[in-house]
Amino acid sequence: MLDQSDVKPTAQQLAELPQRLHHHAFVVKDQEINRHFFEDILGMPLVATWCERAFHPDFGREFDYCHTFFALADGGALAFFQFADPDAYDMNKAIFAEKGGSWHVAFKVSQTTFEELESRLRAADIQYRRTDHGYCVSMYVKTPDGLPLEFTVDAPDIDAIAAMRRADAHSELARWLAGDRHVNNDHRPH
Repeated sequence: MLDQSDVKPTAQQLAELPQRLHHHAFVVKDQEINRHFFEDILGMPLVATWCERAFHPDFGREFDYCHTFFALADGGALAFFQFADPDAYDMNKAIFAEKGGSWHVAFKVSQTTFEELESRLRAADIQYRRTDHGYCVSMYVKTPDGLPLEFTVDAPDIDAIAAMRRADAHSELARWLAGDRHVNNDHRPH
């Protein structure tokens, strides 16, 4: 949605923004259950497995772990750790809100990929939900370890929508922070 050529460098901003997401790491209880979900159900290939031992300064000891990577089209990946020590899972796992919660990892996909993912989830009898945000349509699903994923397809007129939001990003944030809570998304279905 954001093109770096549209961003004007300032004294506080990096001259060159990070190129892409390299990976997002998450702890899982069982790498095979996770592999099955990502590779067999979602169709995202396992592209690397690293078996390592490293000292973890937060816990003051070494851990043996397996680190897997599932590919994204731009070269980035979703990465997952499984520790040999079962206690390490409890020490490192994410803690999610019992209900609700907004934390998730979102991926831009084509309409074709969106439809294929939806078909794969239905075939595997995995619950998901769809939301039309107006500027995109999203599908939300959780991995076996509870990691919330979003797959999103941009609206056909996303370039015009994105240009509008770039133009007023700072003023809309200032308005919100000042307490004005009016909705500025006229694209979302009511």
